[in-house]
Amino acid sequence: MNLLQIEFRKIFLYRTFWVILGIYALLLLLSIYVSKSVLISGQTVGASMFEFPGLWARFSFIAYFFNLLLGILIIVLITDEYSFRTFRQQVIDGLSRKELVLAKFCVALGLAVFSTVFLLALGLIFGLLFSKDKSFSAVLGQIDHLSYFFVQSVGYMTLAMFFAFLVRKSGLAIIAYLAWAKLVEPIIHYQLDDSLDKYMPIKVFGSLTPTPGQEIIDQLTSPTQALSPAWAVLPALGYIGLLLLGSYLLLRFRDL
Repeated sequence: MNLLQIEFRKIFLYRTFWVILGIYALLLLLSIYVSKSVLISGQTVGASMFEFPGLWARFSFIAYFFNLLLGILIIVLITDEYSFRTFRQQVIDGLSRKELVLAKFCVALGLAVFSTVFLLALGLIFGLLFSKDKSFSAVLGQIDHLSYFFVQSVGYMTLAMFFAFLVRKSGLAIIAYLAWAKLVEPIIHYQLDDSLDKYMPIKVFGSLTPTPGQEIIDQLTSPTQALSPAWAVLPALGYIGLLLLGSYLLLRFRDL
């Protein structure tokens, strides 16, 4: 709680934090709203996009694309600590380097809770407005996809933490983070056998919120080699632990 209080004091009046968080919430809301206009076989999805219980899987998949923005927010928060020398001052004031990493991880957990609760609220609002089946069993059916999304959000932000502690400069750290997620690891995917490829970190995090209707796509094309959400949780938690350890070691053995 002490670490959370310290972090909250830092970000409460930090306009950039609230601007990025507001952009995240607005883009997610707009993306979910316009998703009903998606064309499938020449016809719009329409209100069926908001039908329980499949709504939770569809909304989690849409929200998956905005985890990169939360990661960028974490990078900005950490690299600012280097720019303003606040890490060094906190160590002088008595905090250990482990506590510095845990404090940022607490922020990541808090953001993941916010994004998951926000997604829950959007699901309930759109579902109760447009879904034909509003029964208790329908509303709660497949709601476990939100827990998978939570783990995924933490995973992306922990990856961002690692690059922030590694590079220390916000611009370069953001470039490295995005390059790994969208360029470097996808290139590695093509070089690996499918049995190994599915255990790469970004592939594991992506497996937590699979494309809705992927089983139908697999029938028309070659089947994808990816873990199911339930099976992806354990390796995702493993990567989160490794990235946290890597962040601590970077902070532990380098000058502030």
